[in-house]
Amino acid sequence: MSRNTAMEPLGIVFTELDPDYLRATMPVDARTHQPYGLLHGGASVLLAETLGSTAGMLSVGEDEGCVGIEINANHLRGVRSGRVTGTARALHVGRSTQVWEIRIEDDTGRLACISRLTLAVVARPPR
Repeated sequence: MSRNTAMEPLGIVFTELDPDYLRATMPVDARTHQPYGLLHGGASVLLAETLGSTAGMLSVGEDEGCVGIEINANHLRGVRSGRVTGTARALHVGRSTQVWEIRIEDDTGRLACISRLTLAVVARPPR
């Protein structure tokens, strides 16, 4: 599912799936830097929405899908290199909405960004 999406050129890779969370990594390099050499906040939000939306999709039936309707992010620590790891955990999984918390940490486990994503559960269009 990642082929030909924003995930591919940014190097986002899913690394762990557990009943309670979904985890992925993203490199911190020229692809994800802002002009000051720090991890771009937009790249962090893209990682957060990728994780939350994917986790949401894994929790609905085959005839349903999830779409993001709101996301926020607090950027707490600058990251210049290495990689970040994002972990999505459900706060609420309902029939029509879901809310996910996504924590993004640097290589040493320090919190770099905290995000909350609200998804709408929708009927999946026929293919």
